[in-house]
Amino acid sequence: MLPFSGQNLKIQMMQLETERLILRKFKETDVERMFLLDSDPEVMKYIGLAPLTDIKESEKVIRMIQQQYTDNGVGRLAVIEKESGLLIGWSGLKLLTQEINGYVNVYDLGYRFLPEFWGKGYALESAKASLNFGFNDLDAQTIYAHAHSENEGSNHILKKLGFQKTGEFVEPDGTCFWYELKRENYFTS
Repeated sequence: MLPFSGQNLKIQMMQLETERLILRKFKETDVERMFLLDSDPEVMKYIGLAPLTDIKESEKVIRMIQQQYTDNGVGRLAVIEKESGLLIGWSGLKLLTQEINGYVNVYDLGYRFLPEFWGKGYALESAKASLNFGFNDLDAQTIYAHAHSENEGSNHILKKLGFQKTGEFVEPDGTCFWYELKRENYFTS
């Protein structure tokens, strides 16, 4: 049994809200903004994947995330800026179902935003909402994250959130840092 089975109704209706953002499940109508995100070379620089070149690839990504909602009860969420009403990126937790750095079936925090929305605090704001959801609603004891060693922005955000670097692993595109945040450390920081 997966750790979230008792929370299925709450997860099915999942939408998180912050002062400036709405985090909601992806819809098929998000495909154009998702393609804008995933076709941007700056966004994809530290992901280990080439920028997408066909909008049909973004359709597949959205279907994959929607399948994660069904299979795992959780997945990355579309981030909507309240002021503009635009999808500006994605953020949230997903269940790692394939091993990364020796870990599987653990919650992983991630985020990705369009460059024009970098430096506005949106990654931090959305990550805090996702961590609160993970620790409070999913009753997670530890949440993990990883970032490319050269991605200074992501590494800074993870440290600011209270994540501790606990290891490194090598991917085809370089070294990644592995982080973890324990529940008791999040609520006391």
